[in-house]
Amino acid sequence: MNQIAQGKYRPYPKIDLPNRKWPDNTITKAPKWCSVDLRDGNQALVNPMDMNKKLELFTLLVKLGFKEIEVGFPSASKVEFDFLRRLVDDKLIPDDVTIQVLVQAREHLIAKTFESLQGVKKATVHIYNSTSTAQRKIVFAMSQEEIIALALEGVDLVKKYEKLHDGQIFLEYSPESFTGTELEYAAKICNAVTERWGISPTRKVIINLPATVEMATPNIYADQIEWMSNHLNNRENVLISTHTHNDRGTSVAATELALLAGADRVEGTLLSNGERTGNVDIITLALNMTSQGVDSELDFSNVNEVIEIVERCTELPTHPRHPYVGELVYTAFSGSHQDAINKGLAFQKRKADSFWEVPYLPIDPKDVGRTYESIIRINSQSGKGGIAYILEKNYAYQLPKAMHPEIGRVVQMVTDEKGRELEAEEILQIFRDTYFNAKEHISLVDLTLSSDKKISTCTLVYNYNGKEITAKGEGNGPIDACKNALMKDYTNEFTINSYFEHSCGDKSSAKAIAYIEIQTDEIISCFGVGEDNDIATASILALFSALNRAFN
Repeated sequence: MNQIAQGKYRPYPKIDLPNRKWPDNTITKAPKWCSVDLRDGNQALVNPMDMNKKLELFTLLVKLGFKEIEVGFPSASKVEFDFLRRLVDDKLIPDDVTIQVLVQAREHLIAKTFESLQGVKKATVHIYNSTSTAQRKIVFAMSQEEIIALALEGVDLVKKYEKLHDGQIFLEYSPESFTGTELEYAAKICNAVTERWGISPTRKVIINLPATVEMATPNIYADQIEWMSNHLNNRENVLISTHTHNDRGTSVAATELALLAGADRVEGTLLSNGERTGNVDIITLALNMTSQGVDSELDFSNVNEVIEIVERCTELPTHPRHPYVGELVYTAFSGSHQDAINKGLAFQKRKADSFWEVPYLPIDPKDVGRTYESIIRINSQSGKGGIAYILEKNYAYQLPKAMHPEIGRVVQMVTDEKGRELEAEEILQIFRDTYFNAKEHISLVDLTLSSDKKISTCTLVYNYNGKEITAKGEGNGPIDACKNALMKDYTNEFTINSYFEHSCGDKSSAKAIAYIEIQTDEIISCFGVGEDNDIATASILALFSALNRAFN
């Protein structure tokens, strides 16, 4: 194991917040959402989006219900500038959507930004400068006061060009690298910004407190948000925004705790695209709320479409285990999981209320546009219940529970041999080969049944070891009568343990499916399956299926 030099890393200091309130709070409503896919997400791509991809993604974001969308850094490149102008010229910005643009606090950049905003009815101008101790010391070599002066210069420039703009302008300020900034200083610079802007009930300010780099556990970020909420002047006119990155893998938790701590707004991306380990994933956040009965106010009822568009625009694949939307997140391979899900889905159908309580499925896959077909899949880790589920869900075979272990062992042998997942069609073929296509030493040729009061009579014609035999028997039902006819010449002793039947298909073309379990002296039990348009014939075919499996 590599030895790390002593003192190279140190724990993040605790926040002095003795009466913190956020641990007792609950998320009861959606925050204001702001997508930064087209700016923060785009700048992190190996191949940044071209005009067509930007337009496609913007259209998707509007469709999903985002009311605030950061469309880029128009003063930074011609592509960014032209994209915003395309949105304006083609009238693609809905009246209820506020676009957001990022800009550094330099006059020529702010002038260029306002040039790109001509004709925009509502826009948020997002200015920022780095405030952390490391950035001040290492990158800028500037004092706290010099950094504040830089922020205020940006505010003054936005106010200057705001007066010339025909439309409503909102201000957003980010003390970049907030999580590495002393809280007292972060509050001081933010209060200076809002005061210079002229904050009021009709002139609110977005104060974005980004975890530009995730540096501590999520509870620390929540403490920082609550501390800032307590120390920002004119708090009722400040919208505290979060912008978390995923360096420690806890951006979702950090954002949720920040909402408990008083944050009003969330900036993030779809599927967590962003610098380094990515921005917080808004899909996960929104569907977390859905799972708690809170309306996220975003529409993720068709996640397959979202994935398709985002993957095409970003050229990034979605991990198959990505929360809520990955290809495998609603799929169970484990036998115990399959059994619980199968029972849970059946229970969900039977009960009167709609409350979702299916084991291992935190939300109903149908709520995000997924189907139940892929929930249970079969490999060497799978169990008997999952195989029965596949056969019932895909092919309407309702196997009796006592039969599950038997078919489970048969399929397990195949999965162990192949060492991979089996498709539903392969499972069906194994089932049919086992119960319908087994090697025969006895086969049904013809069957005649009659009933008189409580007595059934069976005239049976069958082949037994190459010889055709006709026999007649009576019993208390068709199966008993058939068995009695059969045993006049059949030499293998057996008893019938259980019988189960059901129909399959539409009423006009329904088939009867029968399952018979027999027991012999040598084996515990053996099942057979038969199907026919006539239930009595299906039952006898099931008996012959069981005999061929038991005595071959």
